[in-house]
Amino acid sequence: MAKLIGELLFALVRNLAWDQANSFIWRLVQKAGAWLDTKLHRRARIVVGLVLGFAAWGIFPLIVFLSTH
Repeated sequence: MAKLIGELLFALVRNLAWDQANSFIWRLVQKAGAWLDTKLHRRARIVVGLVLGFAAWGIFPLIVFLSTH
């Protein structure tokens, strides 16, 4: 019974931390998008968005791979 309660508490804390991290990242992305809207023209925003997207697509999986091995 204690093991079950411990697992439930751990799952709740992990879920809460995951939600907080996701909301922080989402707010950061929204602020960055609003800043880009004020500073860059349409074509430049598209280029910056593509560059950041490709960087995230390639770099974040690489970081995860390197940190797990």
